[in-house]
Amino acid sequence: MAGYILAELKRHSPFTVIGASSGVLAALVFQGLRQPVLYKIFYTLHPIHVVLSALVTASMYKTHTKSGKKLFTLLLIGYFGSVGIATLSDSVIPFIAEMLLGMPEREIHIGFIEKWWLINPLAIMGVAIAYIFPQTKFPHAGHVLLSTWASTFHILMSKGHLNFATYLVVFCFLFIAVWLPCCVSDIVFPLMFIKNKNSIN
Repeated sequence: MAGYILAELKRHSPFTVIGASSGVLAALVFQGLRQPVLYKIFYTLHPIHVVLSALVTASMYKTHTKSGKKLFTLLLIGYFGSVGIATLSDSVIPFIAEMLLGMPEREIHIGFIEKWWLINPLAIMGVAIAYIFPQTKFPHAGHVLLSTWASTFHILMSKGHLNFATYLVVFCFLFIAVWLPCCVSDIVFPLMFIKNKNSIN
């Protein structure tokens, strides 16, 4: 299991570099937008990220175990693996970056609490799709990019002055915010509940 996880993290690192670079580019292009607009963009990207994360997390579990046919079990794993880790990726880690950079309007946005009526049903919808039509490849790639951009707009909402040095910090945090949480959400978390590890390849 440990070897599989390390191999997956290594395999995803080049794509994550591309994703983090696209996030820095987005920061360059959109940093002049007003805070209410940035807020709306974040709460467009974050919910879609949650849907795709729930879909991939639940699909990974469903395709590797017979227990994946049990809807309640699948719902628990898909929900907590997506909402919990998407919050870490899109909100908590970017907020840490904002604190380190001394952003003037930094504020943490916890979607499943702040907009519970939106985020929680979408996570359940992602699990429901996985139950009927499990998918792991395209949704994973899409949700990695969405996570990068959601993290970027969370940082932009803090309205700090971004220069070359801060962009380097932003890049590093975007990489971490996407690489570890997304791989944990899509791969490590669901596989923790699989009894027959020989089914993993």
